Amino acid sequence: MHATLPLLRESDFPAVSRGRVETLQVNLGYLCNQRCLHCHVNAGPTRQEIMDEETVEVVLDYLKRKEIKTLDLTGGAPEMNPHFKHLVQEARALGVRVIDRCNLTILGEDGYAEIAPFLANYGVEAVASLPCYLGENVDAQRGDGVFEASIDALKLLNSVGYGIEGSGLTLTLVYNPQGASLPPSQQELEAAYKRELHLRFGITFNQLFTITNMPIQRFGSTLISRGEFASYMQLLKEAYSEENLDDVMCRSLISVDWQGYVYDCDFNQMLDLPIMGSDGERSHLNDLIEQNIEGSEIVVMDHCYGCTAGQGSSCGGALEESGVNDESC
Repeated sequence: MHATLPLLRESDFPAVSRGRVETLQVNLGYLCNQRCLHCHVNAGPTRQEIMDEETVEVVLDYLKRKEIKTLDLTGGAPEMNPHFKHLVQEARALGVRVIDRCNLTILGEDGYAEIAPFLANYGVEAVASLPCYLGENVDAQRGDGVFEASIDALKLLNSVGYGIEGSGLTLTLVYNPQGASLPPSQQELEAAYKRELHLRFGITFNQLFTITNMPIQRFGSTLISRGEFASYMQLLKEAYSEENLDDVMCRSLISVDWQGYVYDCDFNQMLDLPIMGSDGERSHLNDLIEQNIEGSEIVVMDHCYGCTAGQGSSCGGALEESGVNDESC
């Protein structure tokens, strides 16, 4: 795989400093039942990095002592971590809002049939990847048969209450562009998703997030192979919006890897750009329990333009309503 970090280091991206940490985003491991083209984590079925029980307990201690509002669980497929349920149960007992970033197809795999009702029982918010409402587009990006399995999983989530009005169970879908382009208007595309998924399959959901593909890891390497890396970076830079800078997710979030080391965001984690301590060593979550990192400087490079281009992009979707008025995916 082509390294993208050397192409991102020389950057004129503006300085960003952190506010109060409200969200702890935890990568429970890179093991996944899928291997998607756009994946910035390079996750897959052969990855062996998995967060252990000791580190999970550090996460819970940090949540409690720092009074963190939101625990955002990601991977790989976070549900494949053997300590997933314990972490969810304990976090919910603390009153923490929990988000599960689900690839949908994991819900149909052998041994995971109980995950959907488990999530519903604990009031976990499901944020599910579905890069299009058209089967051929999804399979092209994520593999043959993924669309059909995703639709089955969405029907399962609907059956336990997700996306159903009055249930209190939030189902969010996530769109990524097929290639080297910016997402269309989140509002327009959400309307199209809701219309098409309901008409075709009877599926309902609450909201759609549009997320810009980051020029790192597997997607960045693909851009280099196709000779599109420089043009994609130019697209991101030309679409830079200063208004998005105040709302980028790294201002209120820190990212934790499977070993417990801490980063400014999930993308910096994948580039191995950790938060460094005063001793010059990478910081572990344990190190931050007694520290106040509000106001500290965030590590920025050229990939940060992906969060500020156009309507903006974060793990919570677009930062403002703009973009191309295109309903297609």
